[in-house]
Amino acid sequence: MTGILAVTIPFTAITIIFIVLATAIGVFIRKRSRDKCLKDFERNMVTLENTAGKLIWGKLRVENTGLEFHYPQKHQDEDGHEEASYILYKYEYPNIAALIRYHDELSERNKKQREKELKRTYHPTALRKINRKIKNIFKTLRDSVLEIVNVLMSQAKKRAGGGAVLTSQDKYVSQMKEELMGSVGTSYEPLLERYIGNKVVLELIKGDELFEYCGVLKEYTAEFIEIMDVDYKAKGKEQARKADLVAPRKYGVIRHLGE
Repeated sequence: MTGILAVTIPFTAITIIFIVLATAIGVFIRKRSRDKCLKDFERNMVTLENTAGKLIWGKLRVENTGLEFHYPQKHQDEDGHEEASYILYKYEYPNIAALIRYHDELSERNKKQREKELKRTYHPTALRKINRKIKNIFKTLRDSVLEIVNVLMSQAKKRAGGGAVLTSQDKYVSQMKEELMGSVGTSYEPLLERYIGNKVVLELIKGDELFEYCGVLKEYTAEFIEIMDVDYKAKGKEQARKADLVAPRKYGVIRHLGE
C-alpha cells in the first residue's frame, strides 16, 4: 500500500506540473503570436476585401484571435443599428481576399513611417540582410527543436511510468504541440526569401479571375504575403490607386521576379 502511494503521489505531482507548464507555454505563445504581415498594417487605415467582394474600411487593430476595423465615425446599418467597428475572427481568415492599405488614406505620420519602411525594404543593406539571415537560422533551429520535442514525447510514451502519465494527458500534450507549432508561422521559405526587398509579380485569384500586381516583396508568413507599392483597385470600375497589399497565400502566389 505504501509503495502504491509512493508511486501515485509523484505521478500526480508530475501530471499537475505538466498541465501547468503546458498551459503557461500556451498562454505565452498565444499572447505573442500575431501574424507579422498583419501587424505591419496595424494602426493604419486599411480596407478589408472579402471573398464575396464586400469592403470594410477602418483603422486596423491586430490581435492573436482576429482583426478589428475601427470606423472613423459611427454609422447605421440597414436595420438602423449603430456600428463603430467590424470584427473579423481568426477562424474567418479564409474569407479574406486581400487587405489593402491605400497611400492616400494614411495620416501624415503613417505616410512617413511607411515611406521609411519602404526605403529599408527595397534593396536592403548588407547589414539588414545579415540580420534577416540570423533570424532565419533561429527559425530553422526552432523548427528542429520542435521536431526533437515531438520525438522525445513519442519515445517517453513507450516507456513505463512516465509514458503512462503522458498518455493520460494526451489532451494537454496535443494542445502544447499545437500551440508551439502554430507559433512557427514565419518558417523559412527559400523560394520567397531570395526575393525579399525586390520587385516581384503577385498572382492573386479573386473569384474566377486571376490578377497580377507588381510591387516590392516585404514579408511572408505561413498564411500571408505582403507586398508594397502596387497599383490596386478593389472593384473593376474604380481607378487603380497606389497601395500596399497583404494577400492570403491560399489565393496569392509570387510568380515572377519583377526586375
